[in-house]
Amino acid sequence: MVTKSNREIIRDGLWSNNPALVQVLGLCPLLAVTSTVVNAIGLGIATLLVLMGSNLAVSVIRNFVSDSVRLPAFVMIIASFVTCAELLMQAFTYELYQILGIFIPLIVTNCAILGRADAFASKTTPLPALLDGIMMGLGFLAVLIALGAMRELIGQGTLFADMHLLLGPGAADWVIRPFEQYPDVLFMVLPPGAFVGLGLLIAFKNGIDARLDQRRRANITQPVVAGSKRVRVTGNVS
Repeated sequence: MVTKSNREIIRDGLWSNNPALVQVLGLCPLLAVTSTVVNAIGLGIATLLVLMGSNLAVSVIRNFVSDSVRLPAFVMIIASFVTCAELLMQAFTYELYQILGIFIPLIVTNCAILGRADAFASKTTPLPALLDGIMMGLGFLAVLIALGAMRELIGQGTLFADMHLLLGPGAADWVIRPFEQYPDVLFMVLPPGAFVGLGLLIAFKNGIDARLDQRRRANITQPVVAGSKRVRVTGNVS
């Protein structure tokens, strides 16, 4: 059985073992639909819900499924939750569902979800498995939003455009236009821009990790300087 503290699970999902920046899993939908923030949030929430449900279900049945049918059973569970997410999107955010298209059903093949089910949820109790699903989903969602915001801002000069597709008519005016008469940068909207943006995010994370590791090593190897001793001097000093 895998044993991790809640703090380790949270840190792994959000940073140390982030599914997009460290494991580099689920890149097909991540790179394909993150041209805007609203697309990124829609896909990220769907993935988060599937991760939560599949991790919890896999952990509950882990002692009742033999090794010979373990992976097919996990895929069936994931497919069931993906179908639920797909039906919910069709019912409440149909226009966004049409934009995301095939990438919602393709969540079934997301290696990050199947990987967490096999590597962690199937080897631990339900509550840690659920927490792992939440944190991994939030970590994936955060990368989606960061990449979507970068591509939308550089590519179109806007932020939070078309948020009404996800949150209703009240969010139609949420769009931010920081630049006037911004010339669209088509490169960032196209797939090559997604690769460049993800590479920058990975480099940014690696740079922070390297700096933190360097600081930690400096604190460990820093020599201890003995305090100066007080010396009494008698007589005249020339």
